Amino acid sequence: MIVASNTSPITNLAAIGQLDLLRALYEKIYIPRAVLSELSADGTHWPGYAQVCSADWVSAETVRDRALVRSLLRDLDLGESESIALALELGADLVVLDEIEGRRIARRVGLRVIGVAGVLLEAKSNGLVSIVRTNLDALRSTAGFYVSDAFYNRVLVLADEI
Repeated sequence: MIVASNTSPITNLAAIGQLDLLRALYEKIYIPRAVLSELSADGTHWPGYAQVCSADWVSAETVRDRALVRSLLRDLDLGESESIALALELGADLVVLDEIEGRRIARRVGLRVIGVAGVLLEAKSNGLVSIVRTNLDALRSTAGFYVSDAFYNRVLVLADEI
């Protein structure tokens, strides 16, 4: 399975100690160079930076279709734009994105999309985590990841935890 990822799923999963779920679920993750740059933006090494730099299961790639990236930049940031472009170039089976507009555009161009909550649900269904709620709570409190109450409850229903 070919899986591309944007920055936020990496930083948020790393912040709660669950970055290895990506490896366990998908074996290999492809990221564009912009994501690697975002992981060290402003001279800060954001959660996941060290793991990504040393992981043999993460491959940083250069996106070739710069015209597509420029077009996507009208609505998205560089990491999202390059993640979508890379997923298309690789013929990815899945792209990991959390931002609503990025997800909408990725679907519009024919990509299958999953976010951090979807990763947690898939991990639970594969026996990699036993409880989604504690991870969602950690995303909110530790990672500062915004999850509306309605979405939080919907994820817990899907996880069979309500």
